[in-house]
Amino acid sequence: MQFADYFPIWDKLTPDLQKKITDNLTSRTVQKGTVIHNGSIDCTGLLLIKTGQLRAYILSDEGREITLYRLFDRDLCLFSASCMMRSIQFEIIIESEKDTTFWIIPTDVYKQIMEFSAPVANYTNEIMATRFSEVMWLIEEIMWKSLDKRIASFLIEESAIENTTQLKITHEIIANHLGTHREVVTRMLRYFQSEGMVKLSRGAIEITDEKKLALL
Repeated sequence: MQFADYFPIWDKLTPDLQKKITDNLTSRTVQKGTVIHNGSIDCTGLLLIKTGQLRAYILSDEGREITLYRLFDRDLCLFSASCMMRSIQFEIIIESEKDTTFWIIPTDVYKQIMEFSAPVANYTNEIMATRFSEVMWLIEEIMWKSLDKRIASFLIEESAIENTTQLKITHEIIANHLGTHREVVTRMLRYFQSEGMVKLSRGAIEITDEKKLALL
């Protein structure tokens, strides 16, 4: 499938704007764990994911990570072109969680197209609003939800993404997603295990009672 099949408003672009994108479009494939965009020092361009999974996160001054949102097939990543949005004041890092193939639209090209195409401008604003809603939801989770509930939610979400109850994930990775310490995650998971909700092994977590986990 081609770029046009993944870009939902392709048919609303004029032939000239379509050509402008295709003439400047590049494709890239990266392995799991690759940092694709590293804060304001990069202006990578807009990423449209063909296959794979990306993670957008920020770092605290102490070096602690917290995931803002994740991106999947057909998702468009705007924050990898943060130089296009001068009001963005925080440093966002984009990393591949799986082997990922994506297209890159250069920032200056996309910015020009937005100026000439109302559908592209509206589509971009909708994505921006969605991402900020996700960030606001994350802030509410951190402020009002206890860590045991956040870990339970994360495990259920991860199980849905991977379509399995056998999760190959470390306590360190969970801590990075949730912006906490590995030791705290380990202590909470051991409690979950004592309650019969999960079974722990090296580098893996098996969800043994999803209903009980969901109730939590």
